[in-house]
Amino acid sequence: MIFAQLLIMQIMAHLLADFTFQSHDMATEKLESGFASKMLKWHIIIVFILSWILSFQWEFVIASTVIALLHWLIDGLKKRLASKEKIVKYSFFIDQTVHFLVIIICVYVFVYFFDIHFFEVHTIQLSLNTHELLIFLGLLLCTKPANIFIGEVMKVYNIKFTDNESIQNAGKLIGNCERIISLVLILNGQFEAVGFILAGKSILRYKETDTPKTEYVLIGTLLSFGIAIIIGTGIPFLENLIN
Repeated sequence: MIFAQLLIMQIMAHLLADFTFQSHDMATEKLESGFASKMLKWHIIIVFILSWILSFQWEFVIASTVIALLHWLIDGLKKRLASKEKIVKYSFFIDQTVHFLVIIICVYVFVYFFDIHFFEVHTIQLSLNTHELLIFLGLLLCTKPANIFIGEVMKVYNIKFTDNESIQNAGKLIGNCERIISLVLILNGQFEAVGFILAGKSILRYKETDTPKTEYVLIGTLLSFGIAIIIGTGIPFLENLIN
């Protein structure tokens, strides 16, 4: 396993722990309670387990422990960061940037001191392909992480729209589906089809008589498709860069 593959797997572990397996209530309780949060302790256990399992390296337990402890420190201090009025709306981006830097440094140090090798389960050797890993990472990014990212961008620009919760949840599901479909189409070079999906969604959901909602949906749609396009075009670029 090369450095890039291990790094991709650790980023996937972080996304699963910090987004997929973390509910809104869990994140809110952590933010409000800081180091005193009971949820924070469970969250760190999940971070450690996913980091170690998705490293596919027995020796990575040391690096996973460091990642988990630093994750605990960062999340615990996030309460103080969120209390600063001038930077509270940027706390998500600061938090995630620091998490990614920690992962990159830990993986780099591990690779420097240890030999990366596959471990075997019985007689079956695990095979990891960089191209496939990047696709899995892209699909994962298109789900809950993208939904939360879009919501945080809305907060930065103070964009709000009061709507029924069930409709908001439906919007998240629609967003997941459109990003995944768009990503698959882009990876197969079908950019025209993405345009048709965007146009079709515009016809179905926009109403000139409901301007605030129309603008809100338009912003969300552009961000959603923008994420899918960036990921779709970024995968081949990263693959060529790695190789």
